[in-house]
Amino acid sequence: MSDDHTTMDMAKNERSDFLRLIEGLTPAQWDAPTLCGRWSVREVAAHVLSYEELSPASAAALFIRGRFNFARINDLALQPFQASTSQQLTDRMREHQVPQGLTSALGGGIALADGMIHQQDIRRPLQIPRVIPPARVLKSLQIALRAPTLPSRRRASRVRLVATDTDWYLGHGPKVLGPAEALLMLVAGRSAAARDCSGPGLRHLFESE
Repeated sequence: MSDDHTTMDMAKNERSDFLRLIEGLTPAQWDAPTLCGRWSVREVAAHVLSYEELSPASAAALFIRGRFNFARINDLALQPFQASTSQQLTDRMREHQVPQGLTSALGGGIALADGMIHQQDIRRPLQIPRVIPPARVLKSLQIALRAPTLPSRRRASRVRLVATDTDWYLGHGPKVLGPAEALLMLVAGRSAAARDCSGPGLRHLFESE
């Protein structure tokens, strides 16, 4: 594994970690629920790679079919992989260790942040923890805080996020304190991560607009 020198290095290393995770899953774990709404582990793994081989024209057509609704677009992108076996998805992850297509945008930043959030969507419910390099988590946080698709991104601008496991903070307002990974998951709208955080700003992340 290469060091996390660039965003693309981080994205590739995150993919490598994701591959090792799914290689070790049992059949029951593949069908287990995740933090990603109604999607199972199998569907989350498929989603992470569902944009890899889309041409710009195909991606544009997909966005039009989905009427620029990101939830609908993601469901449409997932459809071709709904019948994939766990082995097929594992093989596909192995073949796509270097992000391409839409996920390679921002120098691999989309693959990095999306991959990290979804890997944690799987790991947290299955209670399979890991240690993520701090620089990789913080880079994902920076990207997530600019992502228009994440539900808590705007609400996060109302608070001061403070990482308790590394020297990082951002914003103004009531504090939300927690490990950087938990802050990332909160920004991504995963309320389950709130149990790892504290501070008066927590309630602002999930209140209605």
